[in-house]
Amino acid sequence: MVKGVARRVVLVKSPDPKYFDEAIFIVREETGRGPGVTTAQLLREAQTAAERFARCESKNPFRSLPWWAFSLMGAGGVGLAWAATLLL
Repeated sequence: MVKGVARRVVLVKSPDPKYFDEAIFIVREETGRGPGVTTAQLLREAQTAAERFARCESKNPFRSLPWWAFSLMGAGGVGLAWAATLLL
């Protein structure tokens, strides 16, 4: 939560609008002081982080499964555990 303090932010448009429209990064105060980090480097780092997030979310195989598939997997796991206890 930002209260009563002016903060620097970087807004990045989403590489894949399926997940989000834009990302908001709040820049640390010590990052902007002194030599070392340029505005272009900050923007590039924010874009890289947004692209990494979108790539990770799109590779998750469980994101596309419907709710009933999770129910079947849970029931199958319980059935296997029950069968294992009976056979041992």
